[in-house]
Amino acid sequence: MSRVKRLSPFVADQIAAGEVVERPASIVKELLENSLDAGAKQIEVRTEAGGVDLVWVRDSGKGIHADDLPLALERHATSKISSTDDLIGIDSLGFRGEALASVASVARVKIASATSAVDGGWFVESHGGEIQNSGPTAHPQGTTVEVRDLFYNTPARRKFLKAERTEVSQIDQMLRRLSLAHMDVGFSLAQARTTGSSGRVNRPLMLASGDPLDRLSRVVSPDFVENSIYIDESNHDLRLYGWVGLPHHNRRQMDQQFFYVNGRAIRDKLVGHAIRQAYSDVMFHGRHAVYVLYLQVPCDGVDVNVHPTKHEVRFRDARQVHDFIFSGLNRALRSLRPSEKLDSEFTPEPAPSTADSFGTSASPSRQHHFPLARPSNDQPPGGLAQLVYEYEQKSDGPVAGNNDLAAEQRGQWPQEHSGSSDVQSDQTESDAHPLGYAIAQLHGVYILAQNSQGLVVVDAHAAHERIVYEQMKHAQARDGIARQRLLVPLTFNVSEHEANLVEECSEQLDAAGLVVERMGQASVVVREVPVLLAKADIQRMVQDLLAELMEFGTSDSLARSNFDVLATLACRGSVRANRQLTVTEMNALLRSMEVTENAGLCNHGRPTFVQRSMAELDRLFLRGQ
Repeated sequence: MSRVKRLSPFVADQIAAGEVVERPASIVKELLENSLDAGAKQIEVRTEAGGVDLVWVRDSGKGIHADDLPLALERHATSKISSTDDLIGIDSLGFRGEALASVASVARVKIASATSAVDGGWFVESHGGEIQNSGPTAHPQGTTVEVRDLFYNTPARRKFLKAERTEVSQIDQMLRRLSLAHMDVGFSLAQARTTGSSGRVNRPLMLASGDPLDRLSRVVSPDFVENSIYIDESNHDLRLYGWVGLPHHNRRQMDQQFFYVNGRAIRDKLVGHAIRQAYSDVMFHGRHAVYVLYLQVPCDGVDVNVHPTKHEVRFRDARQVHDFIFSGLNRALRSLRPSEKLDSEFTPEPAPSTADSFGTSASPSRQHHFPLARPSNDQPPGGLAQLVYEYEQKSDGPVAGNNDLAAEQRGQWPQEHSGSSDVQSDQTESDAHPLGYAIAQLHGVYILAQNSQGLVVVDAHAAHERIVYEQMKHAQARDGIARQRLLVPLTFNVSEHEANLVEECSEQLDAAGLVVERMGQASVVVREVPVLLAKADIQRMVQDLLAELMEFGTSDSLARSNFDVLATLACRGSVRANRQLTVTEMNALLRSMEVTENAGLCNHGRPTFVQRSMAELDRLFLRGQ
């Protein structure tokens, strides 16, 4: 066996550089973070050949003192921390003092900087970590870092780089992602795709500072701006704010998910789990939400010193963070009604509370719940007869209940409108009800309604399905989960850790309608299960639940299974296609939609209604042209 020996500084630097400098995009990221830490308000980036030949970054930050420039290229040299105590509350993007040294060890680096526009600047040049030249230079306030010939001294590393197009795309994506966390900073990116005099330059990317909606549109997509809401939730020392896509605006990939902790872009399984939980009841299975979210936590409540790339963090109270994210998003999504007006005119300035100037912010005061009537023995919650009864109770007696639909289609209005010939009165009533009033039924499937904006088309079955589903969930929450005791208790083996978890989480399991007890060192017994899940695979259900509890400290697998059954029952109990509805039944359905949570989507994530404005209808028929 070989003897223990000390590695040479060159080899040690190469190994360390491999952790930081994975590809050219890694260099751009580290340099941009340094610029942002320096307080830059404008940052320019240029690259050649996907960053292999050149990475050039100039910022308008505070600059580096001339005496500190050579030290900046040494390993573990930084201005951001000075002791281990500083690691507890890191508020800067960089702090290790490794980035510039790692880059310098595998490339030719030149740094020029000036602390003020008056005093002039200084430069230092390094090849492979060795300083070659330094001296004064003309330079505006700020810093310019020039990285050439990446991996020139380690050619083997070059072989692991991807195609030039891929590296160009990685740099572009990285800069866009970072720009979303710093709306007040302007960014520009110019990339030469090929080397030589005949090289082609990509269309420069220019991201101006100050307008968050423009940046969201440029970085994410214009559709996201049109199909998202702004949320702002606070709880003690935690704050979650940003934009979340409406459930129908989803993607097959997770390429438009941006999450930041204290301004740092992260990828975290716990955060992802909380967000998936919030969307689980309103989105197609296999689809992914789109969001740009910012989480603010006290610096001492999160550890960013977990991985050299700083993409991973560790929360001091992970369960609290998980529940806070889930509850905030869940409240925002469930507060959406067809009556909600999605306001796109807002500023990115922090709000003092959830009930401030951002009209789309989800506040508890905005929660509206449809009053549940006690169903009859043969009528499930949310049944059509119940909706009609409650609709008539809120009106001045029966309305248009006995009208023939064909008569309504010949031009007669429901009685809500027939009492007055004043068009303005009709308009006022239509404004009071965003989904308007039913005027016809199309092929026994779609309800056609008129509101102040134009035409509303409603899928009657999908809309009623969501209403029944939500009311069944409310009824279950009010009355508790019905349980069924197993005639023969189910006993099966688990790991010792899972058995310990059963004891620790007995109250949580009981609240979910599941009675599970530990039988031995590595076995459990199930004695009671929710009635709706009595025919499910109980052993697998419990194992999945315990797996989630171990990884995230919480689990919604049992609730999801329970809600899946409720969704099936709601689907079966909803109005079917080709059923001719009276005007009163249609209007009762519309009024219920306006006060039902998630009424814009059915239980499977499909839209329940669409709005077509008069302008859109006019364009179809070329009116005014």
